[in-house]
Amino acid sequence: MSMRRFIRENFRHFNAAAVADATEGYIRHLDAGGEMLITLAGAMSTAELGVSLAEMIRQRKVHAICCTGANLEEDLFNLVAHDHYRRLPGWRNLTPDDEKNLESRGLNRVTDTCIPEEEAIRAIERPLLDLWRRADAEGERRFPHEYLYKLIEGGTLEASYQIDPADSWLAAATERRLPIFVPGWEDSTLGNIFAARLLDRTLSRQDLVRGGIEYMTELVAWYVERTMGSSLDDLGEVAPSGDIGEAVAARAVRPEAATRTMGFFQIGGGIAGDFPICAVPLIHQDLEKPCPYWGYFCQISDSTTSYGSYSGAFPTEKITWGKLDVDTPMHLIESDATIVAPLIFAAVLER
Repeated sequence: MSMRRFIRENFRHFNAAAVADATEGYIRHLDAGGEMLITLAGAMSTAELGVSLAEMIRQRKVHAICCTGANLEEDLFNLVAHDHYRRLPGWRNLTPDDEKNLESRGLNRVTDTCIPEEEAIRAIERPLLDLWRRADAEGERRFPHEYLYKLIEGGTLEASYQIDPADSWLAAATERRLPIFVPGWEDSTLGNIFAARLLDRTLSRQDLVRGGIEYMTELVAWYVERTMGSSLDDLGEVAPSGDIGEAVAARAVRPEAATRTMGFFQIGGGIAGDFPICAVPLIHQDLEKPCPYWGYFCQISDSTTSYGSYSGAFPTEKITWGKLDVDTPMHLIESDATIVAPLIFAAVLER
């Protein structure tokens, strides 16, 4: 039985039905010529989502990724240090002393999995620092993910691979030169290391790593090019209107009038999701230019709905912010993404 059929026949109610509906919506979106941006929050790379996500990228079922700095680097850590990771099935029973012992052994715990400091983090820091130093000396500037692309493309890490690169989503993204957007990179481990090298004057130029505002401008330009088939400069301005309703209507581009529609598949919440979805209201409200709303939306999150929570907000709330439209297909799956996302990806890959 195919995964798509299994989901159809067994996932009929509650969160299971939401999984089935979101899966069919993803497939319909692609079949209609749409593309998909996926966002990664939480610790999805350490959860080895790359096993299924990498093939989604290679088969062009994913067209861009927005992720936290942690997810960007942790897929690479896993690629070179997988055999040194330690799994702790009884993690709920750990005492503070047990946790201290893990620290003394250089094992950084993420729920039931420990990332090895020396074999993963420091093993990447050394060759990456060489790239940063070269960029510092030569006046180059790159985004965080572009340095990691360069590291993979250079082949210096290949001898250290401990998993099949077919299971690395970052390796797949490097092959496809996939657009990646990484807001808030500086709070990641590699971001902390970069800050440390500035503080100890190993590096002299903070701007050799491009930051969040530049990521946003790149994201907006990419969104316009993919959905409108033109550059920002070529888009006509919409005349300002004193009536908010008229202004909203004037800037909306119907899906059938766009070059293609862009879907939004959100895993978790936080900055990885909130950053990219803001591209549409930025174009509409701040640039006062036309573009389509996001053409599909799905969020997988175990965050419960609560007052003021972005991660727990219902998709319809995003309509008020100018991110989604009333007829945008919307799906909310309140479940564990480490279980749900691979099931959806498997069904989409059968398409």
